[in-house]
Amino acid sequence: MTTPATTGTLRLGYGTNGLTDLRLDDALTLLADLGYDGVGLTLDHMHLDPLAPDLARRTRHTATLLDRLGLDVTIETGARYILDPRHKHGPSLLDPDPDARATRAALLTTALHIAADLGAHAVHCFSGTTPPGTDPDTAWKRLTDTLTPVLGTAETTGIPLAVEPEPGHLLATLADFHHLRGLLGDPPPLGLTLDIGHCQCLEDRPPADCVREAAPWLRHVQIEDMRRGIHEHLPLGDGEIDFPPVLTALADTGYQGLTVVELPRHSHAGPELARTSLPFLRAAAASAARPPGPTDPTGRTPGAPA
Repeated sequence: MTTPATTGTLRLGYGTNGLTDLRLDDALTLLADLGYDGVGLTLDHMHLDPLAPDLARRTRHTATLLDRLGLDVTIETGARYILDPRHKHGPSLLDPDPDARATRAALLTTALHIAADLGAHAVHCFSGTTPPGTDPDTAWKRLTDTLTPVLGTAETTGIPLAVEPEPGHLLATLADFHHLRGLLGDPPPLGLTLDIGHCQCLEDRPPADCVREAAPWLRHVQIEDMRRGIHEHLPLGDGEIDFPPVLTALADTGYQGLTVVELPRHSHAGPELARTSLPFLRAAAASAARPPGPTDPTGRTPGAPA
């Protein structure tokens, strides 16, 4: 195993939704060999299927492997077709059918129990898109009503449920996350998944400012490159994000969870991107730790896109 990825307080991981052409054991071994601190484990049919009849056995095996490899883990629940083979991310927490909403809630409950068995530090989720013909008040009520029992399980297991603002969803921005907190009465198990690319895409403030604003609720971080107004996950360096200030903000807040590279449409090149993403983030973190100097006439910092 190579040198751990940890830089200061930052602990770096890679998401298995960008390694779907690999068996889970092979993906975890690859990340450990590259020097990652952990993994964002998306529960899916090829990677710890949450609907498998032998889930308990598979979970024990994965826990043993994570421990042997020295990898920490966050559980992610964004598998596209895990519940419905015909509709992406269906059913959602906003589905008009209460039984369908309950199916999504059951997946999150299972994920929390898996997270507890694996020693994960959070379970990630998102709201889903608002169904056609549904007014905002109805959508928010469905979301809060469906999440309430899930948050009860989160409290029981001691695993935070970290909701991700997702472009195009009902809960799309940090402001929407705070709206949800208010509707639910700010329950302690409710946390935030902050996707740095989404901040670049959609938020009014720079990503580093978003990190600082989100710090009290931050339980999970996803990172990739992105361009303003375009929701497309890009390899690090291929978009517009200036990474050193983002990593400085994460370090300054004392965030202790994983910062996970998320490239879900790049599994065809997953092993290579996992290899190159780690030195990119290390260089950006090292640049952030150094005072600016006069050596670069462009004024750019290493790790920032050209």
